[in-house]
Amino acid sequence: MHDLFGGDSGERLDLKEYWADFEERFWRTAAPGFWKLERQQTFREPGDEGWQAFADGRWEDSLQILVARRREFADYYRRVAENGFATRRVRVVSEPLTPYLQWELHVLRLRHEYGGLTRVVDATLVATAETTAVLPEIYTLGTEVMYEAIYDADGVLAAARRWLDPELVARCQAFIESLYRDGEPLDEFFARAVAPLEPPRIG
Repeated sequence: MHDLFGGDSGERLDLKEYWADFEERFWRTAAPGFWKLERQQTFREPGDEGWQAFADGRWEDSLQILVARRREFADYYRRVAENGFATRRVRVVSEPLTPYLQWELHVLRLRHEYGGLTRVVDATLVATAETTAVLPEIYTLGTEVMYEAIYDADGVLAAARRWLDPELVARCQAFIESLYRDGEPLDEFFARAVAPLEPPRIG
């Protein structure tokens, strides 16, 4: 994966800079749209009500909070479509699923339902790209910009890196797209590997 970066470490942005930059650029994303690669198996999302319920061990509450967000997701992906682009995500998964990933896949299933399509790739299938380190959390907006999410030791988003080189962005986007083509549609994976699971044990 580091070969895709070509030795370019990008520009580090603090969270305030990153959110402002991402929000300004996202809604004018051009072809080939928004592509995201998620690799880590555990995150912490302390600002998210559903995640907090999950982290507190209130599994059913966390799912009810998610159900209550249906209209939010429907409106969001309708706005994405009205702006003329689509979002695609690759979720790398190791089994057995971590408790966090079991919860996140419920979130992604709802996004998938409303147009934020996700495909699942088993971690063994990316091993050849991880000879020196695991794949980074990267996402591209057209060929204009790419970001890498930077997390602290607890899995909380701490900063981001940004690249503006169109050739580098296109190369990384093509890599994500190649994984997407080989992945399993999220709804199929969910029915097979997530729906039958008991609520996860936290702590």
